[in-house]
Amino acid sequence: MVAVALFFVAVGVLTDRPATLLVGVVGAGMAVYPRLSRPPTVELELERRLGDRRPASGDPVTVTTSVTNTGDRTLADCRVVDGVPAMLSVASGSPRHAAVVRPGETTEFSYAVETEPGRHQFDPATVIARDITGAHEVETSVAAGTEIQVGDAVPELPVREQPDGYAGRLVTDEGGSGIEFHSVREYRPGDPVGRIDSKRWARTGELTTVEFREELPTSVCLLVDARAPAYRAEADGRPNAVAHCLAGVEQLVSALSETRDAVGLAAFGRELCFRAPGVGADHETALWQLLGTHPAFDATPPGHVRAGGGVDGEETDGDLDRQATLLRKQLGTDTQVVVLSPLSDEGIVETIRTLSAAGHTTTVISPDVTADGSLGRRLAGRERRMRLRTLRGADVPVVDWDPATPLGTVLLDEGRRRWSA
Repeated sequence: MVAVALFFVAVGVLTDRPATLLVGVVGAGMAVYPRLSRPPTVELELERRLGDRRPASGDPVTVTTSVTNTGDRTLADCRVVDGVPAMLSVASGSPRHAAVVRPGETTEFSYAVETEPGRHQFDPATVIARDITGAHEVETSVAAGTEIQVGDAVPELPVREQPDGYAGRLVTDEGGSGIEFHSVREYRPGDPVGRIDSKRWARTGELTTVEFREELPTSVCLLVDARAPAYRAEADGRPNAVAHCLAGVEQLVSALSETRDAVGLAAFGRELCFRAPGVGADHETALWQLLGTHPAFDATPPGHVRAGGGVDGEETDGDLDRQATLLRKQLGTDTQVVVLSPLSDEGIVETIRTLSAAGHTTTVISPDVTADGSLGRRLAGRERRMRLRTLRGADVPVVDWDPATPLGTVLLDEGRRRWSA
């Protein structure tokens, strides 16, 4: 462009033609301007408003996103891609928006999402700003910490009876205080008056004490398989298996927080993540913060190019054996493990069998993201079914979860079978 502009300037001067000279000057200005301009300064604040923060499953929710320019320069070309949660799909409208935003001005846009059961955290919005010539581009992200909790909670959890008889909310084989009759024994000094069998005493004059099956709290660690092979999806544009696992974990955390059970979190993937089981409001808050911020709980595959540009962090700690060894060292001997994994390779199967062999009562919840179609997809489905049989043959119960069915419904059906292996 510079060469052409200079050519027209020369012709205009030599031939004394003002119009040709003007064309050359304008062209030269357009060519030089991008070199004299600077990249735009991006200072933004983002706010999201939800039509309903606690909708029922399947109800569409309107999301209104507002972006305010808090800087002192006009953004001539500001493009926003909102961070829709991986498990939610857009029902109407678009999470993409473009506008000219002057200092102090606010631009907003709305769209609707289809809801799925669970607690969903919005990702930071991706913002791309270009100068008026398009020669300079700045990409950044703006977070607002928005979440939406969808009903259809888990009615029953996959805790199982431990080898020593302790089973949390499931009854044990030992007598004590509880709700289900266990046995009658001879009265001992110090027994609670309320547990004396008054009818027997009135009938025979013999003092006896009624014992019930005792309920004891249990310790549960929810383990997510977020390694690169687990980021499989049924089809392009569909949520991947890790996104389904994270949605399941969120429902389990919500359900466990309403019990006396101690719950912890762990994940295999970019790096090992572990939070020891605990109870209380502070512990629950820490679990939600971990789910929302730790890179191991990212529904975006490692190395994935995000909408609007930018590459997500590569997986840096993919040694499954080493991560599994570190996890076993940190798990308590009485901690049950609930593994959420699509069972996409043999490595995770061997790790689960090792956890079970180490004495940890282990249950697997496996979202099925295989589908009929190509030969490769059919082969992946067959391999997964073989892994299910391998685990069940090792006395590890596996919940085969079709993500089209709410997890609460699946676990309720399994609960009716008493979590038999």
